[in-house]
Amino acid sequence: MKFYVQRDPNANTVVYELNKTAQGTLDESEPIHPFWIRYADGGEHKELNYIQRKFAYGLNAKKLGKDNYELKFVCYSKLALYLRKGNDGVYHVFSKINKRDAVLDRIFVRIEGGTFWVPNVLYVELKGRDAVTGKVVTERFIP
Repeated sequence: MKFYVQRDPNANTVVYELNKTAQGTLDESEPIHPFWIRYADGGEHKELNYIQRKFAYGLNAKKLGKDNYELKFVCYSKLALYLRKGNDGVYHVFSKINKRDAVLDRIFVRIEGGTFWVPNVLYVELKGRDAVTGKVVTERFIP
């Protein structure tokens, strides 16, 4: 798992993991695989459906160079995430959190009302670890 997204009032979680080929290498055409953990259904793992992949929780990936990808949510392209190998030789998803490079751990989306296609998002919270110090960092913003 690279990071996860939770939102209220829903108890389920979207998990984003590395997508590897049968040979065990990173799938460059789709380097991240999102799926549900449906806690409301006993922790069942379930694939995102078409609408969820194309309009909500899916990611667009753009290869920037060797072991370096830009990731953007299909529903909010203003937030750029970067999949790249860290100093430890392991892939991590990086983001700017409080203007610092950070390894992203989780995203929380606070929703209050709205509709299926246009939810009323009160804020988005990013939580991760400073890429240099390892200190936990958090930032909230209103999309």
